[in-house]
Parts: sequence; structure tokens; C-alpha cells
Amino acid sequence: MGAFMELNRTIWNQLPASSTALAPMRSYGAFLHSLARIQSVRGQLFHTFFLRNRSALELIRRLAERSTSTDPLRVAVLGCSTGPEAYSVGWTIRSARPDLKLVLYAVDISRPALEIAESGVYSLATSQFAGSNMFDDVTQAEMEEMFDRKGEAIAVKSWIKEGMKWYLGDVRQLEFLSALGPQDIVVANNFLCHMSASVAEQCLRNIARLVTPHGYLFVSGIDLNIRTKVAKELGWVPVQELLEQIHEGDPRMRSSWPFHYAGLEPLNKRRGDWRLRYAAAFQIVPITDEPERPGLAKRNVSGRRL
Repeated sequence: MGAFMELNRTIWNQLPASSTALAPMRSYGAFLHSLARIQSVRGQLFHTFFLRNRSALELIRRLAERSTSTDPLRVAVLGCSTGPEAYSVGWTIRSARPDLKLVLYAVDISRPALEIAESGVYSLATSQFAGSNMFDDVTQAEMEEMFDRKGEAIAVKSWIKEGMKWYLGDVRQLEFLSALGPQDIVVANNFLCHMSASVAEQCLRNIARLVTPHGYLFVSGIDLNIRTKVAKELGWVPVQELLEQIHEGDPRMRSSWPFHYAGLEPLNKRRGDWRLRYAAAFQIVPITDEPERPGLAKRNVSGRRL
């Protein structure tokens, strides 16, 4: 299988994008991706980046701006690794709504990664799990706004870290998730893909229980068949705002399809279910309720509004 996949990779990479976008090639790519998912050895990785998907952050910013509640906005970033995604979310919300009280829970299974995350100090000379491109997506102006320089390292500014809580835990365990309590926004990106299909599905179902009624779940980096199945069965409402931009917002995931198990399938509007399949943000609406416009949810059982 390895030789077969390598031959296909060589040929695929020589084809123009106009050819690989054709329906027969998409179908063949899906077949190759299914083989990649069977062949690959999986394991949790700690490679991550600041401001990784700007479109997803923009949607989070819009939701925060629409908040009318005087209660704290509760956000959980699961699989936070060394912290760039959690700090990116925190910076986005605090920049948009400095008046809003934010409580952000960041969770990871790795103690060494979490220790780096909680410190908020990053070396400019060593990789700290993420390689040399942790800051590749950050402009110079953003670097100056987000970090203080400390010799050969940079530190996340204190106003961004305010209200952030760090937890060592396994999000596959329902008991641990329950202990976090209800969250208005849950971000669960780019770690479910490293689990087996059955474990990833059960974990996704558990994670959804964290979200308050009419709250929001951001989940990318997962097999689309699993996400679509769970979203359909649980009645999640796909957020249409910035749907395509968010799906296309992480070129690293797109470029690895179809030969890496975590690669992201190209958006295909020929599919009848494309709005559900390619949405990476969902409003968790009780089945008996009608969905609201994003950011204008009904008051939930805890009394909070987004």
C-alpha cells in the first residue's frame, strides 16, 4: 500500500489544480484519503500556530461583539497544546470587547505542553514542539500588540492572559468535561483527527454536552463523515456566516489532502449536504427550539445570552 500511495502522490502532485478539481478526481481523491486513514499511524501532535484560521477567529469576534449579557463569557479551548490557539482566541475577544468579562478554560492532555502554554513565554530560537513557523501567520504589528520581548523569547501580554485558566485533562473522559461546566463557546480543533473513528465520534458527542443551549461549537480537524453524522443526529445548526472562508482558512490542512489522514477535503458545492458537511461552526440548539441568528441566541437555562 505504501508503494501504491507514493506512486499516486507523485502523479497527483504533477496534475494541475483544474484537473484534481474535476468530479472523477475528487472521488478518486476521497478513495486515496480513505486509504491514508487506514495506513497511517496516529498520535497526538503538538504542532500549532498563532492566528491559524483567521476566518474562524473573525466569527468568534463577531459573536463576542453581539453579546448583550452582563454575565461572563465562558469559552473553552480543548486540545490547546502549547497555547497559541487559546491566546489567539483570547486576544480576538478582548480586542473586540475589552468591556466583556471573559473566562477562558484551556485544556490539554500533555503536561509539558500545558506548562509552556500557561507560562505564555515562547522562545524565538527553539521550536517548543511547533517548529520554526509558530509565528508565521502573525504580522509584525500583531507581534508588537500581543507580545513583550524578553531577550531571545517573547511573552504574551498580561491583558490577554487575564481570566485564562489552564487544566491538565483528557477530553475523552466525560467526567472531566462535566467538571468544566457549561460553556458559551467551545473550540475543539485539530486533535480529534488523531483518534480512531469510534473514539473521535464518542469524544465529539461528549464535547457537545459542554455547550450551553444556543451556544456555539467550533470543531475542525476531524473526519468530515464523523462530524456530519454527529451534527445530523444531534440536530446541530451549521453557522452559514463565513462557512466557506473558515473551511478554506487553514491551508496546511488543505494541502495535505488526500495523502495524510488529517488532510481536509476540498469544499464541494455539488454535494446536497455541503452546508452541513463543510461547516466548522455549529449552534447547539435544543431539538424543540428554532435556531436563532448567530450571536443572538435565546436566553439559555443558565441565564446567559450570546
